[in-house]
Amino acid sequence: MDVLYTASATARGGREGEVVSDDGVLDLSLTLPKELGGPGGDHTNPEQLFAAGYAACFHSALKRVAGGEKVDVEGSAITARVGLGLDGSAFGLAVTLVGSFPTLTPDQGREIMDKAHQVCPYSRATRGNVEVVLEVAG
Repeated sequence: MDVLYTASATARGGREGEVVSDDGVLDLSLTLPKELGGPGGDHTNPEQLFAAGYAACFHSALKRVAGGEKVDVEGSAITARVGLGLDGSAFGLAVTLVGSFPTLTPDQGREIMDKAHQVCPYSRATRGNVEVVLEVAG
């Protein structure tokens, strides 16, 4: 693979620490969510960061596929829901990607999401490792 860009971030303190990108643009405090026994509050967590990255990457892949096929996805959005759970004695992730398409029928939305799922780097990286469900908002 010919690498075009490399992102770099450093985490300190685990789930109750901080993450900082090498350029300082990302500089966030982390807190364990209430659902996992933490205080929650106005700090983020690794699952939210993964959801944000996956949603943005998937939407870019979707727009690229749609552009190549001359499909109008103006006003579309992708929401990523990332669940953390136990898979035997280890932790695992489950992802649901929900597409909203004001200019498409549900079948058209599903078709373009299926195609984006084949080219999105996050989808390719998780394939076979993380359960990813595609949905179209109704």
